[in-house]
Amino acid sequence: MSLTRYSVLVVGIAAATFAVAWGVALRRADVPTRWAAVFGTALALANTIAAHALVRWSSRRSTKAFLGAVLGGMVGRMALMLAAVVVAVLPLGLPSLPLVASLLSYFVVFLAMEIAILHRHTGAGAAVAGAKALVGAGKAGQ
Repeated sequence: MSLTRYSVLVVGIAAATFAVAWGVALRRADVPTRWAAVFGTALALANTIAAHALVRWSSRRSTKAFLGAVLGGMVGRMALMLAAVVVAVLPLGLPSLPLVASLLSYFVVFLAMEIAILHRHTGAGAAVAGAKALVGAGKAGQ
């Protein structure tokens, strides 16, 4: 899936579910709570789009480059997310519970999507390669 398509998909999911959250709870919440929820959502969106961009960039490179981008990118993204949460809670004074609840909720949903997309992408390639290998082995035995 292209980066643009993935970005549109996750932003759409976030917008739709945030609208539901607004109607259910955030509408009655105070302003700092609303901003904390928005910040957590935006942070989760930035994280998942960056992760997908790294996977797309590294998918056609060597295994070493792929693992370096994915694992190194994961460490870097986690450090940046931690720094952003600390800045949001300490200097900006956003309430931590709505921020973390929003961030973790979207993080889990987007992580499940990333895994499903990667599995479908790599699983399809492996299945085609496996089928070609089986067909090639069958021809060799004739």
